[in-house]
Amino acid sequence: MRIAMIGSGYVGLVSGACFSDFGHVVTCVDRDASRIEALKRGQSPIFEPGLPEMVESNVRQNRLFFTTDLASAVASADAVFIAVGTPSRRGDGHADLSYVYGAACEIAAALSGYTVIVTKSTVPVGTGDQVEAIMREARPDAEFSVVSNPEFLREGAAIADFKRPDRIVVGAEDERSREVMQELYRPLYLNQPPIMFTGRRTSELTKYAANAFLATKITFINEIADLCEKLGANVQDVARGIGLDNRIGSKFLHAGPGYGGSCFPKDTLALVRTAQEAGSPVRIVETVAAANELRKRRMADKVLDACGGSVTGKTIAVLGLAFKPNTDDMRDAPSLAIIPALQSLGASVRAFDPESMAQARPLLPGVTFCDEPYSCIEGADALVIVTEWDAFRALDLDRVKASLAEPVVVDLRNIYRPAEMARKGFRYVSVGRP
Repeated sequence: MRIAMIGSGYVGLVSGACFSDFGHVVTCVDRDASRIEALKRGQSPIFEPGLPEMVESNVRQNRLFFTTDLASAVASADAVFIAVGTPSRRGDGHADLSYVYGAACEIAAALSGYTVIVTKSTVPVGTGDQVEAIMREARPDAEFSVVSNPEFLREGAAIADFKRPDRIVVGAEDERSREVMQELYRPLYLNQPPIMFTGRRTSELTKYAANAFLATKITFINEIADLCEKLGANVQDVARGIGLDNRIGSKFLHAGPGYGGSCFPKDTLALVRTAQEAGSPVRIVETVAAANELRKRRMADKVLDACGGSVTGKTIAVLGLAFKPNTDDMRDAPSLAIIPALQSLGASVRAFDPESMAQARPLLPGVTFCDEPYSCIEGADALVIVTEWDAFRALDLDRVKASLAEPVVVDLRNIYRPAEMARKGFRYVSVGRP
């Protein structure tokens, strides 16, 4: 089948590359001409393991194309995916749908023959209805269906998630569009992921509910970690003890500095606003969003305490800037709250991240960026681990101790064992562990 993917950011590029790898012919569209030219040269605008190789392979086999010409891509497509950004709107926290609605207008003008319009972007409930209304008004003569098909991709594991999904959710209002969506995902038949067909509004809400629930699990275990610190318990053992219960599960029960990224912060906030407008507030999610923001700022206090109550004039080495490993995404990363807080307390900050420093530089003024972990640590008064990259899991601890001016390590991801750090002579602080 022929697919037009409107938006060549994270969701659009990963989805387009994976669909082309299935054998479909995909044209990714973006208004950013420099991005399109870079993609044509084989340069990916995002870091995602395995993506550059997949893009290169399918471009070479004439299944994946890049263009700024939306009209030509849409005119020949069987399905058009809207995969543009829906950032939080300034001032009220609602999802900004201007890019979605703008794409709908352009798509309507270019339609030729029956086409399924698929909303891949994360959008509030009722957006599909509005997209259909916009397009019907613009092209009352056109033949099309509007479908919701939310993405459930984890940054750093997006290709595996797309090709081996837990489920595929499709919100469709007619049989013809269902058949097209089944054909699009037919290459996954051998893996037998459940394709769940629902109404459009149900599909839209499913995405928000999923992200809100996972954000709640993270926030829950973080608060249990705080309680563990007060009571002398070990949050990792608590998490394992409850995670072995199949009703709970072990995923998203890793205590840390709070969630970040492109989805959880904006999606929980958008769900809160949607629920408030509907007159059915989601109090748990409201609390989760507030608690998470507070937690990120409180991590600086943990560093302050480890340094004896003051960081004035001290140099703090920070390893990890992206919100999670295996991505260069800095959106709502905990480091963006922790580092400025340390600077405001009088600290000088040096930082290193394997992939995200280009994105981090304009966001973290005054930070000294280093080329590798040990140059970052050299002479620092404390080391803070913010992101659990594999490269940080097996540091030469003897070298780390010799490099630090003071043997202070604040491990916000619990990647080292307290007993081992004590044997090495570190003043070691982790999250939710005695």
